[in-house]
Amino acid sequence: MSKQLSPAGIMALKEALCSVYWYKSELRGFLQLCLSKPGLLNNFNWQNYKRQIASDVVDYLVENPELHLGDLTKICYELCKIADFSHLKPLDDGPQKVEKARNAVNQLKQLVHSHQEIKKDQDEIKLRQQLAAKKLRENSAVRQKLEIIKTRYMALVGSDNAQSRGFELERVMYELFELFDLDPKASFKNFGEQIDGAFSLEGTEYLFEAKWQKELVNKADLAVFSDKVRTKLENTLGIFLSINGFSADGVNAHQAGGASILLVDGGDLMAIFEERIDFISLVLRKKRHAAQTGNIYLSYYQMVAPGSS
Repeated sequence: MSKQLSPAGIMALKEALCSVYWYKSELRGFLQLCLSKPGLLNNFNWQNYKRQIASDVVDYLVENPELHLGDLTKICYELCKIADFSHLKPLDDGPQKVEKARNAVNQLKQLVHSHQEIKKDQDEIKLRQQLAAKKLRENSAVRQKLEIIKTRYMALVGSDNAQSRGFELERVMYELFELFDLDPKASFKNFGEQIDGAFSLEGTEYLFEAKWQKELVNKADLAVFSDKVRTKLENTLGIFLSINGFSADGVNAHQAGGASILLVDGGDLMAIFEERIDFISLVLRKKRHAAQTGNIYLSYYQMVAPGSS
C-alpha cells in the first residue's frame, strides 16, 4: 500500500464502511477485529450518526500514518475481499442496499491501486503460518513436547472430577502457549476477577478462559468473559476455550457487534495436538475470519471444508 491513501481513496473507504455495515454495532465489530489496538475505538462517540463515526475513525487513522498504516491496510484489504452481502437483504430496500454496498466495495478496489500489494502482504503472512506448521513437523523436540501435552490432555477425558480437570486443563494450555513462545501468564486474579491465563501474539494481548463442562457454554458465560476483556487495555482480545462447544444463542449474541472474543472448542484443540494446524495459525485464522465476517466461532473443520477461504 502506498504511504497514504489518495483523497478519493479515503472517501471510497468511508463510503464502503457505511454501505457494507448498516448497523453501528456491526461496523464497530468489524473495526475492532481489524485494528491492532481495538481499544482506540473507545475514543469515538458511538451515539453519533454512523457516517460521522466512520469518517472520524478513518480520518484519525489517516492523520497518523506512521502508527496506523497497517490498520488502514487491514481494513481496506478485508473490505475488498467481501463478496457476500446477503446480510443486507432482510433490511428495508434490501436489494438496493446490497447493490450499493457492492458498488462501494468495487469503487474502493479500483482506487486502492495497491490492492495486489496488500494481497501479497496477506499471502506472505499465510506463507509464514504454513512454514511455522512445517517447522513444527520437522522439529522433533517440539513434536515430542506436543505429544507429552497431548497425553496429559487425553488423560483428562475420562476424569469425573470436574474441578481438578479444570485446573489441569489450565496447566495443559499454559504449556501449549509456552511451547509456541507466546509469553504465557498463568491463572491470576485481578480486582476479584479470575482469569485462567493470558498470552501475547503479534502485539495483541489475549486473555484466556477455559471451561470443560457437559453443557454448552451459554450467553451468560460469554458475557462475563467479554466484560473482563473489554475493561482491559485497548490492544486486548479474548480466547474462550469450551471443550464441548457453545450455544447458538450465545455465539449470536456476542458476534452481533463490538466483538472482542474468539471461540475455540475441543475439535480445534485436537487439530493442534494432531499437528493439522499450529496454535498460532489457528488464532490468526480465527481473528482474520472474525474481522472479515463478524463470525467469532470458526472451527478448524470449517476452515478446511471445501470452498472455505
